[in-house]
Amino acid sequence: MKIPMALTLCMTMMLSACSGPRPILYDNAHLKTVGKEAADQDIEVCKEAAEAAGAEEGSGKAGGVAKNTAVGAGVGAASGAVGGAISGSPGLGAAIGAASGAVWGLLMGLFNAGSSQPNQAYTNYVNRCLQEKGYEVTGWQ
Repeated sequence: MKIPMALTLCMTMMLSACSGPRPILYDNAHLKTVGKEAADQDIEVCKEAAEAAGAEEGSGKAGGVAKNTAVGAGVGAASGAVGGAISGSPGLGAAIGAASGAVWGLLMGLFNAGSSQPNQAYTNYVNRCLQEKGYEVTGWQ
C-alpha cells in the first residue's frame, strides 16, 4: 500500500508541531566547556524540575493545533450543513464543510507562531535553573 505524498507531508508537519520551544543558550565559556550534549541534558533536567515544581509548560503549539482543528471542523460542519440545506443535501454539505473546516483549522494551528510559546512561569523556572548551572538563556524558540 502506497501512502500519498500529501498525507506523508501532513503527518510530518504534525509531528514537528509537537516538539515544543526550547531555550536558546548563549555561547559562553560554560557552554563551550560542557558541550552541546551535556547542555541538552541540563535543559531536560531543568524542564522536568519546572514541571515537578508545578509549573506547566502549557498547551504549546500541539494543543493549539488540536484546538484549531476541532474548532475548524465544527464551524465547517455547521456552515456546510446550512449550505447543504439550501441546496437540498444538508448531510453531504455538513461532511464537506467539516472536512474543509478541519483542514483550515489544522493549517492555521500549524502556521500560527503566536501559540507556540510555553507559559511564563515555566520559562522563568527553566531559565533560572539553567542560569544556576552556568548557562545564559537568550530566549526561546
